[in-house]
Amino acid sequence: MGLIHIELFATLDLVGQAPGGPDEDPEGFPFGGWQAPLLDETAGEQIGAAYEGTDALLLGRRTYDIFAAYWPHQKGGPDNEIATLFNSVPKYVASRGTPDLPWAGSTQLGPDLADAVREIRDRHEHVKVVGSLDLVQSLLREKLFDRLDLWVNPIVLGVGKKVFDGGAVPTNLTLLQPPAAGPKGAVYLRYALAEGTPATGDMSAPDRGLGPDA
Repeated sequence: MGLIHIELFATLDLVGQAPGGPDEDPEGFPFGGWQAPLLDETAGEQIGAAYEGTDALLLGRRTYDIFAAYWPHQKGGPDNEIATLFNSVPKYVASRGTPDLPWAGSTQLGPDLADAVREIRDRHEHVKVVGSLDLVQSLLREKLFDRLDLWVNPIVLGVGKKVFDGGAVPTNLTLLQPPAAGPKGAVYLRYALAEGTPATGDMSAPDRGLGPDA
């Protein structure tokens, strides 16, 4: 069984809307492209490494349309490596409508998202979910993911769609490696889905792990 691996870029107040450019959400969101001034070489290397081994993409309809209009035209350019990857792997698209899917290797998911995602997980080793915030929120609510890579950027927007919306469910995650920060302040966090739900306690020993003599 493979992994469903979510890649997300967020602000300190966990806004994940339209990080890449103003055309991602052209109506009603004033900060489209907020991530561009915060990118640095460290973040670029982290992002590139995160895609190693990817053998399928799982995308929401809006992200698919943005990618389909861009990546097929980047062959031989400065982003050739990621373009080659994205253009060559299967693309699975979550949509309630009947979208036109012109990008080679694209398939629309069936109406039952949970069954469709489980089938993709059985078929591939490393399935990447990129952007696609509505889809991501569904995957988080249903716990239909295995890994979550989160780049937290040092800005607060105060408006915009957040990574975790009102339908978020209690979930445990495990940090897979120490956080890494770039020179412009973005912090890279890599988590795995863990069993159970968050526990509760108080700040007296031993609940806070200080032992009986603390």
